[in-house]
Amino acid sequence: MTPNQLLFIPADDELRLTLHNEVHSRPTGMVTLPAIVHYVAVFSDGVTTEQACQHLQQLPNMAELSPGMLRDQFIQIPLKKGVLKWEKHTEFTRYVIYQTVTEQQAFEAISQPETGLEILPPGWLASIPGRTFVAARVMVLPDPLINTQATVESARQWLGKNPIVASKIGVDGHSLAVSDFLIDDSGFERFLVFAPLGSSATRVGRVVQRVLEIETYRMMALRGLPAAKDLSPQLTYAEKKLATMTFLLEDKETPDQKLLDELIMLAARIEQETALNLYRFSATQAYNAIVNQRIAELKEQPVVGTQTIGEFIRRRLLPAIATVASTADRLMSLAERVSRTSSMLRTRVDIATEDQNQAFLEKLTRGQALQLRMQKTVEGLSIAAISYYVVSLVLYLAKAAQASGLPVKPEVVAGISIPFVIFGVWRLVLRIHKQLNKELS
Repeated sequence: MTPNQLLFIPADDELRLTLHNEVHSRPTGMVTLPAIVHYVAVFSDGVTTEQACQHLQQLPNMAELSPGMLRDQFIQIPLKKGVLKWEKHTEFTRYVIYQTVTEQQAFEAISQPETGLEILPPGWLASIPGRTFVAARVMVLPDPLINTQATVESARQWLGKNPIVASKIGVDGHSLAVSDFLIDDSGFERFLVFAPLGSSATRVGRVVQRVLEIETYRMMALRGLPAAKDLSPQLTYAEKKLATMTFLLEDKETPDQKLLDELIMLAARIEQETALNLYRFSATQAYNAIVNQRIAELKEQPVVGTQTIGEFIRRRLLPAIATVASTADRLMSLAERVSRTSSMLRTRVDIATEDQNQAFLEKLTRGQALQLRMQKTVEGLSIAAISYYVVSLVLYLAKAAQASGLPVKPEVVAGISIPFVIFGVWRLVLRIHKQLNKELS
């Protein structure tokens, strides 16, 4: 923050400058006619910033380059008669070499891949850390574009009479882009961009950048296709397996534990495939959206006798994207169906458990009723036994009284006491029951 800024606005948020400068972080390359643009995009997973820095240090006058200078994921390096742009993206890294050349050199580069690479150290391009997935050579040639058909026919001859696609770029058709979208013996795809002399270097640079980005993001979008093809047979098997398990839910003879074990294995397998592929499938949709956006930005106009770049790309990309989207939908749908089947199985297990608990409670209730009847029987016997002992005591007391001279008959006294003793013992037991019930309640 400058001193004057303090007079007008509060202090900057710590991310303000970083986010603001993001819009300027990767400027479009300037292409002055005629020119050659070499482009290499590599998968950089496992490649550290230090490794990338060491490789860039091999360029002329770049020995002092440090990893810290690459923290913004972008750097532009001046070369003799050209410039190199290094861009680090989430999954890949791009190397773009812009070189202004003579018209003769630009023509030579169509068939001679080494043309223009002499500004780099020998073998430097081949030693880029990573695995190449796009390599392209763009020859930018001056042409007044008065006779577009003649220019396209010349391009067809230069590219070896291969089937080509061509588009006039811009609402006013200010440029012409032509390619056969084939990889030549040197490993490069070839693109020809024609524009009138005096065209803005920024405008030509945008055309070149968009063409290269379309090819880059097309390839990135297609990365989900092999995974989708590999996953399709597994999904078919899982769908059939799940259908069979759903049918077995109606068969009460099939053990729940067996169904549960198989369902857990199936759910774990689907969850594993989801974790492995869902990001790739989502990335495919995101890259496809970028491809469509870049094609729209070209504002193409058709050239008689050829497909436009957008038409060519969409016709070949759309089935692949549809396959990936369909596989992703099948995977998510299968996960949801497994979840519903799990819920049904849990319901079945819960119902079976409730039935078992109900049967257990019924047995327990019958047992308690039997125990209560037995307890009452024991209590009756206990009352009789206690009464017997009490009457015996009364008999002994009566005999003792008779022996002491009292005029009593022990048997008569014992007989008369029996009803009173039984009633007294019964009342005592009843009182104990009431006291226990009162404490329990």
